[in-house]
Amino acid sequence: MKKVSLAVLISLSALTGAAYAQTENGVMMSTDPARAADVEQRAQDLQSRQEAAAQAPAEKMPMKHHKKEGHSHHHKAPAKAAE
Repeated sequence: MKKVSLAVLISLSALTGAAYAQTENGVMMSTDPARAADVEQRAQDLQSRQEAAAQAPAEKMPMKHHKKEGHSHHHKAPAKAAE
């Protein structure tokens, strides 16, 4: 029961913090059509940049080398022969 209460308390704190941060950064409502069009254009530009960035690392990322079977970095000492 304590874990559930703690989880709920943390969640509510996070939501409260997010709501407070939005009001502190000056989130405003506007009915100006030019401003709305500007915001929509910036959102589309951001989305296209994010999509391009998501595809670019896959093209630039070097190939990963896979370990060959039978080879490892840990070597066992040879077993001593029984005398």
